[in-house]
Amino acid sequence: MIVLDHVTKVYHPNHVALQDVSLAIGAGEFVSIIGQSGAGKTTLAKLLIADERPTQGKVSVGGWDVGALSVHDVPLLRRQIGVIFQDYKLLPKKSVFENVAFALEVIGASRARIRDIVPQVLRVVGLEEKAGRFPTQLSGGEQQRVVIARALVHQPKILLADEPTGNLDTLNTRDIIDALLKVNQFGTTIILVTHNREVVNAVHRRVITLKNGQIHSDQHQGKYALAM
Repeated sequence: MIVLDHVTKVYHPNHVALQDVSLAIGAGEFVSIIGQSGAGKTTLAKLLIADERPTQGKVSVGGWDVGALSVHDVPLLRRQIGVIFQDYKLLPKKSVFENVAFALEVIGASRARIRDIVPQVLRVVGLEEKAGRFPTQLSGGEQQRVVIARALVHQPKILLADEPTGNLDTLNTRDIIDALLKVNQFGTTIILVTHNREVVNAVHRRVITLKNGQIHSDQHQGKYALAM
């Protein structure tokens, strides 16, 4: 599903963000990528969605060679990848339903498809009863679940969550983790980028630790402490 083969990313003039990173993430995995600020987490995430290209090595996502993608092919890649950021970026004057539907409207989806898909994804994240509410009427955790729903409308094979719980309290953080685990149960590959040890321990899955742009450890199961 995802393969990084001896990937190095250098930002000019000489800042090495990732150095000789190799890893493979299989279809249906739930993988947490952790490390301190500056460890290379964000750069790795950007490589996966073609926001950045590798300086050396090869990044493959769902059969796509990210480094060789044309500008026209990037949107096709990104339809395979749902992306969730710490910043919700919800439209304040649109309801929950309308915010999620908007992701389909921009690609010209029919009204029938929107009426079919949106309730399904809202049900997955537990917001079907709040479809008519506006972002200001929701808690931070509920807003983030709207973002997850919006990311799911294209039925992506991969869901990339970059610090999705960074602004949330413990209770809302647990709700987001539960939602991501539920999405993973449907077969979607989850990549969770975080610096939060409690989040990683709650997920209880594979953990890749980055340090100074390199893989410091790659472990499965158990309780983990951040290796800084």
